[in-house]
Amino acid sequence: MKKKAAEKIKTYEAKGFREKFLGEDNPIHLLFKSNSDHFFCLEIEEIMQMQHPVPPSKHSCHTLIFISSGQHVMKLGYQEFITTDNEMIVVPAGQIFSLENVNNIHNGYICQFHPDILIGKYGSREMLNDFDFLKISGNPKISLAPEDIAPVTSILERLRKEYSETAFTDLNIVQSYLIALFYEMNKNAVKTSKSISAAEAITAKFKELIHDQIKTEHQVNYYASLLNVTPNHLNKCIKTVTGKSAVKWIEDNILLEAKYLLFQTTLPVGEIATQTGFEDQSYFSRFFKKLEGISPVQYRKMIDKS
Repeated sequence: MKKKAAEKIKTYEAKGFREKFLGEDNPIHLLFKSNSDHFFCLEIEEIMQMQHPVPPSKHSCHTLIFISSGQHVMKLGYQEFITTDNEMIVVPAGQIFSLENVNNIHNGYICQFHPDILIGKYGSREMLNDFDFLKISGNPKISLAPEDIAPVTSILERLRKEYSETAFTDLNIVQSYLIALFYEMNKNAVKTSKSISAAEAITAKFKELIHDQIKTEHQVNYYASLLNVTPNHLNKCIKTVTGKSAVKWIEDNILLEAKYLLFQTTLPVGEIATQTGFEDQSYFSRFFKKLEGISPVQYRKMIDKS
C-alpha cells in the first residue's frame, strides 16, 4: 500500500492540481492504511513532491512537520510561519492553512494523526490540554534546543518505522510515542502563560470561538456575550493584541472558510454561502468580492486553471 502510494506521489503531476487534491489519488489519502487509523509518519522527502502552491485548505487530522534542514513556508489562517533547521510546526486539526513554497525542504519528517488517536488507551483530554501547539489559539511553531534535537528525531524515526515497516500499525504504540514526543516538544514550546494580560486571554478565547462558530455567527455582540464583556471592550482587547478589529477578524475568517470550501469541495456557490452563514447568495458574493477583489465563481475558476 505505502509503496504504491509513493509511486503515485511521484506521478502526481499527471492531472490538474485541484482535481488531484480532491480525488481518490490524493497522496495524503493514499498514505492512510485504512479509514480507521488516520495516521502516517514519513521522512519529508518521501511526500513533498507537489510543485504547486496549496490554496486555503484544511484536514480533520493534526499535522506535524519537523525540518532538520531546509525551509518551509506556511500560512495558518492569515499568519505566515517560516520553519527552518531544527524547527517544528503543528497544524491543528481543522485549522485552515495554505502553502506557497513547498520545494525548499531537504530533510525532516511529516506526521499526520487523527485527534482520536491521542485519547485512545493512555490519553485524556485533561493531559492533552497541556499541549498548546495542538490548539487553534496556541503557538504552532517550536524551535528545538540543541540537546532536544536527538530525542525528538529518535521518536519521529520510531513513528516512521511503526508506520513503514509493520504490516499493521499498532495505534497504542503510536499514541505512546506521540505523547512522549509532545512532552519533548513542550520543553521548547512557547506556551500560554498564566501571567498573560486579560486582553491576551480574551483574544485567545475569541480566536477559539470564531474558529468553532464562524459558519453561523458573524456578530461581535454574540462573541462579546459569550466572553462576558461588552463589544467595545472585546474590540479594544483584540485590536491591542493583534492590531486588527474584532470585525476584521470575523470577516477574514469567513473569507478563509469560503476559500477553503471553494477549493476543497465541489459544492455550488449557493451552498457555500449557506455554509458560511449567509442566507442570500448575492450578498455572500458581494462580501467575497469586496474582500478578495474577485467573485467566488472567478476564484474557483482561477484555482481550476492553476
